[in-house]
Order: sequence, then C-alpha cells, then structure tokens
Amino acid sequence: MAMGLSLAIFVGANPAQAASAAAIAAMPIEQAATELSPNQFVWKDNGSSEPVSVVVSLMEQRAFVYRGSTMIAATTISSGKDGKDTPVGTYPILQKNAVHKSSLYDDASMPFMQRLTWDGIAIHAGRNPGFPASHGCIRVPLGFAKQLFGVTTLGTTVTVTDDFEGGMIPEAPVADQETAVANLRQSISLEQ
Repeated sequence: MAMGLSLAIFVGANPAQAASAAAIAAMPIEQAATELSPNQFVWKDNGSSEPVSVVVSLMEQRAFVYRGSTMIAATTISSGKDGKDTPVGTYPILQKNAVHKSSLYDDASMPFMQRLTWDGIAIHAGRNPGFPASHGCIRVPLGFAKQLFGVTTLGTTVTVTDDFEGGMIPEAPVADQETAVANLRQSISLEQ
C-alpha cells in the first residue's frame, strides 16, 4: 500500500455503504473514527518509523492505532460481554499467530490473534455486532486485524480503558526486556 493512502473497509458494502465509505475515508482520521459503524475501519498510515501502540476504548467500542502520537487507524470493536468483561490495563503483545484456534472455546477460529494476557485475552478478527459480545477478547474486523498484525511486534503496547473519550496520547511501547521475560515464561510452560 502506498504511503499516506486512505483506506476504509466495509463488510458487505452496498452502493449506499460504499458512498459512506468514500466519505469517511476522505475525512481527517480523528473525525472518521467517530463516524464508523460496526465492522468498519479507517486506516491512514503515515509510514513513519515511530513505534506503534493501540488504545482500546471499551466505552466507545473502538480501537485506535497510533504511530508515536499520530493516530493512523481506528475501528469498531466487540469487547467482553457481561460476566466476561475485557480487563482494563496496559498490556504488551505477548504472542502473535495469524492462524490461531481457541484452546478455551471449542477450537474457535481467532484470525490474526495478538495475545495480551496468558489467561486468554487477545485482539483478533471476529464477529463485530457493535456492542460487547465476546468472552473477553477484543474482536475487530478481519481487514483491520490483518493490517494491525502487520504493523505490531511483540511488546507493542495495548492500553485497554473504560474512560477514554478520544484524543488520548498512548503510552510508550513496553520495554523489550519485559516482553522477552513474558515470552520466556511461555516457552518454559509449553515445554512442561
């Protein structure tokens, strides 16, 4: 994809949705982020080498991707439903797997999975009705999940918050040493 190219993806777009997609893609990203409907996203990557971070707003059911302090992408999400709430906090991406199956929920497909906790919380592609409906994971549209997977690394910071109202400057990436320790713990537990 060319640097600075605007991209908006809409699942099952009819002509009216396609016109809406074009209008949203032409907007400044901060404005476009507020106009998204379920399964929509906008991606306007500036291609810089600044570190990527992600902010997930449970209140808004949105995820925002930043390069440094510049927002480059936004999407609608579906977080954990009542009783299976998505935990708030700041997490490093601990593991990435493009073709992942859930070990907790009947081998459910979790495309472009990016693990945030070792007890089952991740960002991945999945059904996105526009309200909390998951078992705690953060579901995003497939196209967004694929692009996010391509720009993150182990240790990329993901901040999950329930009081975010847009415009938040994300935290710096988690230190590589912290991620290395988490990955070492995983490899040791897998060997036992």
